[in-house]
Amino acid sequence: MSLKGKTAVITGSNSGIGLGVARELAKIGVNVVLNSYTDGEDDHKLAADIASEFGVTARYIRADMSKSGDCRALIEKAGTCDILINNAGIQHVAPVQDFPIEKWDAIIAINMSSAFHTTAAALPVMRDAGWGRVINIASAHGLRASPFKSAYVTAKHGVVGMTKVVALETAKEPITANAICPGYVLTAMVEKQIPATAKEYGISEDEAIEKVILAKQPSKEFVTVEQLAGIVTFLCSDAASQITGTTIAADGGWTSQ
Repeated sequence: MSLKGKTAVITGSNSGIGLGVARELAKIGVNVVLNSYTDGEDDHKLAADIASEFGVTARYIRADMSKSGDCRALIEKAGTCDILINNAGIQHVAPVQDFPIEKWDAIIAINMSSAFHTTAAALPVMRDAGWGRVINIASAHGLRASPFKSAYVTAKHGVVGMTKVVALETAKEPITANAICPGYVLTAMVEKQIPATAKEYGISEDEAIEKVILAKQPSKEFVTVEQLAGIVTFLCSDAASQITGTTIAADGGWTSQ
């Protein structure tokens, strides 16, 4: 089955992983809906550029993923949703006793609860269409814990659990739900952290990558956005029609330890 003409809604997709996934899906003829909490000219230009480059319909819809109403309205405004990619996320690092309450609430809302709200809104649309894919971008931290990341680890574990529930509830339908659990991904944001990390530890950038940033990633290589987009494309294919309720770890061996 060709995915051409299907519509994908990707949360948190005006940069990084989300934008990379949107571009890869557009490349094979999938119409895309980009999203973030901003609403600037650059956001809409991203969608226009994708439409022009790949000959698909591409739109940008502002929605604040910390707000349940915005999450559900995103699906309503999209009009249709064959493929839902829950990707929006933020991070904050602090010991549990010092973790700011407002940061906890925001991370749980954006990283976990948003996926519940968009999925709840999208499933009836997918059922009406007779086909659907729910793909949650979780994290290696959805399978393992790290200190000082209580909210993030909790949220990503929650996303993995919810993925399994959705898979069971749709098991007899042509709808699948899966989670991708990346390790450290080479995004523009991470690239900016490399020189700062090197300076902080007084080491070279190569050492900062291997000994600090990728300390838990046995391959000592970053996951690329293109690799994650390829996994998404596979999960949308007929070959993956019986893959549901699972996690795919793309983490250079991190969660094998």
